[in-house]
Amino acid sequence: MIPDPALATAPDAVLDGDQSLVLVTGPSGAGRTTAINVLEDLGHEVIDNLPLSLLERLLEGPPLTRPLALGLDVRNRDFSTDALIDAIDRLARRPELRLQVLYLDCNEDELVRRYSETRRRHPLAPDESPAAGIARERDLLGPVRARADVLIDTTGLSPHEGRAEIERWFAPPEGRKLAVTLQSFSYKRGLPRGLDLVIDCRFLRNPHWQPELRPLDGRDEAVDAHVAADPRFDGFFTSMCDFLLPLLPAYHAEGKTHLAVGFGCTGGQHRSVAVTERLADALAQEGWQVSKRHRELERRAGTGRPTAARGQVA
Repeated sequence: MIPDPALATAPDAVLDGDQSLVLVTGPSGAGRTTAINVLEDLGHEVIDNLPLSLLERLLEGPPLTRPLALGLDVRNRDFSTDALIDAIDRLARRPELRLQVLYLDCNEDELVRRYSETRRRHPLAPDESPAAGIARERDLLGPVRARADVLIDTTGLSPHEGRAEIERWFAPPEGRKLAVTLQSFSYKRGLPRGLDLVIDCRFLRNPHWQPELRPLDGRDEAVDAHVAADPRFDGFFTSMCDFLLPLLPAYHAEGKTHLAVGFGCTGGQHRSVAVTERLADALAQEGWQVSKRHRELERRAGTGRPTAARGQVA
């Protein structure tokens, strides 16, 4: 199951009998505790390290008057990847809930550095190096990461910057800008769920047929240059920007808080990735809050590599 970015809307107070629920998870050291604290400051009722067995029982009482945020990690005594995925599936089917999964991520080198600075032992490797525990935890959480509605990469962020990024996604919508998610994908694997707009990039020249470009992807300069050299590319990209840029303020004026746009090609490796990267930069330069996902690249990488437009955080 792939993440549904269309669900990444601001968790307002309960409306029309709905209960807003944010599940917060991610590897140790990536900022999960900071996220929990920020959500509490934003008005959520917060419970950290709730046992999975109590998750649904907690929601059986009368509706809460505030949004609810629950912190979940591998240190929970009954944590299991399968059990958490199953719980997410069950909660997503409950009509009275508006569920979001917030996943805090960070690259391995930065996590190792953070553990070294604090001199803490990793909960999954108390008698080994932090790197060993980090690797185990990323493997364990990989399927959960793939279910994230909001993915925030805290690599290189100060605590203040991390807090600001969480506020961008979860602060009440008054005065908050429209958040845009761009996602590349392969048509062979079907469309990602929850897209508002879909653009087919299969008409562009395909780097797959160049042996030296085949193992690369659209984030590589050589692939980007090959795609952009297509005589149709400049007109296509200009038209796409001219189409999207007026729509964003119009959607925002109508109260929409999140827009998900998908870019597809045959394999989801070259053309759709290159277009997603370019458009993310273009929108970020215009001042829009942009996150980007490359579904097939994340599948191949296992835990994936979250990415962000310049000056933005995915």
